Amino acid sequence: MAKVHRQLFDSLSPGPVSGVLLDTPYGFQSNARDISARAVSYFRESVGRPVEAAGLMRTEGVNALALEAAMARIADGQWVFSGPGSPTYALRQWRPTVLPQLLSEKLAGGGCVVFSSAAALTLGRRTVPVYEIYKGGVDPFWEEGLDLLGPIGLHVAVIPHYDNAEGGTHDTRYCYLGEDRLEAMEAQLSAGEWVLGVDEHTVCVFDLVARTASVLGLGSVTIRAHGTSVVVPAGEALAIDDLIALGTDGVVASSLPGVGPGHSSGGPGAGAVLPSGETGEPPSLSAEALRISAAFDGAVGRRDGPAATEAVLELEAVLHAWSADTFESDELDRARAALRRMVVRLGEFAAAGLREPRDLVAPWVEALLAERTEARAGRRFTDADRIRDALEQAGVEVRDTPERTEWGLRPE
Repeated sequence: MAKVHRQLFDSLSPGPVSGVLLDTPYGFQSNARDISARAVSYFRESVGRPVEAAGLMRTEGVNALALEAAMARIADGQWVFSGPGSPTYALRQWRPTVLPQLLSEKLAGGGCVVFSSAAALTLGRRTVPVYEIYKGGVDPFWEEGLDLLGPIGLHVAVIPHYDNAEGGTHDTRYCYLGEDRLEAMEAQLSAGEWVLGVDEHTVCVFDLVARTASVLGLGSVTIRAHGTSVVVPAGEALAIDDLIALGTDGVVASSLPGVGPGHSSGGPGAGAVLPSGETGEPPSLSAEALRISAAFDGAVGRRDGPAATEAVLELEAVLHAWSADTFESDELDRARAALRRMVVRLGEFAAAGLREPRDLVAPWVEALLAERTEARAGRRFTDADRIRDALEQAGVEVRDTPERTEWGLRPE
């Protein structure tokens, strides 16, 4: 899928894009770090884009600073990828954190979320607990998913590996469920819920601005509802509203103008228009947090420490002003997460600024003193004195002893 990955990166920017590998789904495996290293290498060498591992292999019992640092990396990433492992393990780690909100905000802010395999299973309202059913022998059931597709009207269970044929003599389609188990699980779906199946080596790209769904790769995407299936092959696209109609109303695919070659939105994209700021809505805590976070990021990009600090203080003041409000949403938690991310970023910059001054200037001072020693050996005393005077003016005290030349920084 390297070509598709490149298209998705290019849809964000032809230039540098901050990419993050969300490493949670396989975080329980003993070779987790090796998987991360190979994934980072793949995106660097095959896709041509640098990607950083989030460092979020688990959240249970993790140091608070390490957890916030990982969340900050995810929040800062314009592009987030997650893939193989256990969907139920990933959900157990993600649910108690702000990670689901960070992913929603990334899509709302024009970013890109690319989930495959186990991670893709978590995208919908319902999730297939693959390990528990296929390996553990548990009776078929649905796990609650992240429902990242719910806000665009897709109340679905996303099932990757839809055309899997590894079983040979037994049915491993539908991500190792097989027909009988999938039929049993379909009966457990609520009204309006349906299955979105994605074949292997295939991607379904949701462009949240154009509201289109494009199928790319080697296979097909299947809309399965009410015991019937509609297949959308690679190279075709349709409006998201038509996709919803297929899942909820059983509309015949051939009657939809959005299905078929030539109806693509012109290539894959990602992101969505933010609902606030253009609708005349009054300011909200979320809108204020987004505005201040953008100001903070701009200040950091300019390396303007005072402005970045002002942004942190402003968000703290906004949080205090809103603290008495009786929220019926997670706005307050999300704003606090934004504040913690900003503090972590400031801490990272402070770590460099708090280094011992002598250690920072030592390479330059030592190089100049080496030049001075060489000048003295060559009896170029005027040059040697000029170097010493320049160092003195810069606050470096030079002391010549019989054994060697010593130096230090003036206390002021």
